[in-house]
Amino acid sequence: MAREEVEMPTSVKEMVAAANAAVPRIAPGEAAELIESGSALVVDVRDTPELQAGGKVAGAVHVPRGMLEFRADPDSPYHDPAFDRDRTVLVYCASGGRSALAGRTLQELGYRDVRNLGGFKDWIESGGAVERT
Repeated sequence: MAREEVEMPTSVKEMVAAANAAVPRIAPGEAAELIESGSALVVDVRDTPELQAGGKVAGAVHVPRGMLEFRADPDSPYHDPAFDRDRTVLVYCASGGRSALAGRTLQELGYRDVRNLGGFKDWIESGGAVERT
């Protein structure tokens, strides 16, 4: 039986576009409601210097994108118990590209409700709560 060829993205631009198509965006106001209700895990996937320079969404868990799979997988020795496949997960970065890729990765790991909050600057401009580190 012949194997069906799956067309894979060939550039970062294509990878981000595919991730954006798979991971729904969430507006800062809707995200704030989920955060306030305690029903969402917020994940900052930016690098540490970015976090130190401007803070993070209040209550967010900082997991650099390169460590995401290890923190999110319950079978990993580096698993963070804040990650729960049945919980809504909101991911963000500086502008939305890395968070889209991170969201897609979480979906591939079995997370059912993952949403892309986009860029940290959008959160700040909307008046979202910020925690300084």
